[in-house]
Amino acid sequence: MPQEAKEEFFPAIGTIADKADQLPENKDHNAAADAAEDKPLQEIESLCMKCGEQGTTRMLLTSIPYFREIIVMSFRCEHCGASNNEIQSAGTIRPEGALYTARILARSDLDRQIVRSASASIVIPELQLTLPASARGQLTTVEGLIRDIVADLSMDQPLRRIQDEESYKKIQLLIDKLKEILGDEEEDGEETADDGDNAQSVTKASEKESPMPAFTVKLDDPSGNSWIEFIGSMSDSKWNMRTYSRSLQQNIELGLVAAPDESASVAQGAAKLSLDDNDQEAVGGSGAEGTNEEIYVFPGTCSSCGYPLDTMMKKVNIPYFKDIIIMSTNCDRCGYRDNEVKSGAAISEKGKKLTLKVEDREDLSRDILKSETAGLTIPEIDLVLTHGTLGGRFTTLEGILEQVYEELSDKIFTGDSASNTPEATKERARFEKFLGDLKEIKSATRPFTLILDDPLANSYIQNLYAPDSDPAMTVELYERTWQQNEELGLNDMKVEGYESDRDSNIGDIAAKKDSQSTEEKEKIAAENP
Repeated sequence: MPQEAKEEFFPAIGTIADKADQLPENKDHNAAADAAEDKPLQEIESLCMKCGEQGTTRMLLTSIPYFREIIVMSFRCEHCGASNNEIQSAGTIRPEGALYTARILARSDLDRQIVRSASASIVIPELQLTLPASARGQLTTVEGLIRDIVADLSMDQPLRRIQDEESYKKIQLLIDKLKEILGDEEEDGEETADDGDNAQSVTKASEKESPMPAFTVKLDDPSGNSWIEFIGSMSDSKWNMRTYSRSLQQNIELGLVAAPDESASVAQGAAKLSLDDNDQEAVGGSGAEGTNEEIYVFPGTCSSCGYPLDTMMKKVNIPYFKDIIIMSTNCDRCGYRDNEVKSGAAISEKGKKLTLKVEDREDLSRDILKSETAGLTIPEIDLVLTHGTLGGRFTTLEGILEQVYEELSDKIFTGDSASNTPEATKERARFEKFLGDLKEIKSATRPFTLILDDPLANSYIQNLYAPDSDPAMTVELYERTWQQNEELGLNDMKVEGYESDRDSNIGDIAAKKDSQSTEEKEKIAAENP
């Protein structure tokens, strides 16, 4: 019963639209009174802060599919014409923040809906444009967002042209790039045909034919109450969502915790003894239930903002594997985070190749340790990551595939591939298909094979049947080639018999010095007979 009441209190947008369409346009007084009860909007009188008269606020309580409940509010004063529109989340602040990434590659992508809360910021990297958190929420589309930016930037351009011509030129350049995305120039320059409908069809055809610069929209909301629409399903190759743990500063800005007292050292000391969330899961999870070693703290500075921070290091034993060293850096000032995993054991005599057959989503929860010397391959989608890519990582299989997706998607749609040339468009289409396949892989909607090849045998995939063999995983030990040893610096490394070499080298050096001193004495005697 409570769930049914909740759904009625926050009906879906489609349901509200159907009710609005069923309301008759012409109705008598009694019919209007009956229909008022079913009216989807709630209207209340509100004070206009501009003129002091009474205006009207309309509220719509609705839910967005695959998102959550929101409240859409619209205020208008009939006396002075002031208006204001905003949205608010009807739910609680989420446990984690959310980062949405949408690749806008065609004009159809401009229709994606955006729910932007008051705490969300938006970044368009290709234009070096950042929209900080605003004072109110917003329900719009990508096209609506671009048009709002153009309108806001164009408002003071005539004044800037007189007072600061340099700033005017820079802002106008940005406005021109945004208008190129919208295609307004082509639409304005279109000649009107005899028939209005024909002119509209010609304009739409020209918009489809005109190329649109590809760009990326990143929506970052620490409260987790923002959203960008995906097309079809969450396997949309142009769309991605990632959750993250909020930093201390973000929790303070959201009002979840009080600002720490600078003179208080208790909270700071507690923060120094806490590992990063991903590392805590790795240390305390089923994959690393070894000895509880001491956490070592090393003071340093943040490479992003220069603020003092601490790097924490902990030695952990992975059952049926070996010791590893986890290092974690977390800056509470700017949110910079860095995690790294190193082997804590001796160099293996042989390399190791792990092959895992992934059949369902349960395999995505396996712990995986990828060292900095390991390569990763998925033959089904022709994915090959060479040795050293992504560095050392201790996470789950799902987590490392998510990192691969983010790294590749960030690089694919930047640089030359973001241009409008036919070659770049063809290349984007090919990479778009590749990312779609990668999304299916990382959600395990189809089976695939994961190959982890490490010449130093410092990588690990969790065996669900340990100590017995895992039927879905094969482990192959092999002799390293001379080229692999050369790349790893092992050919020049000598760990046995180096004492005799050292003594012989010392003797050679002493004999050389004696020879030099004899030559110098003979030279001096010849100069002074």
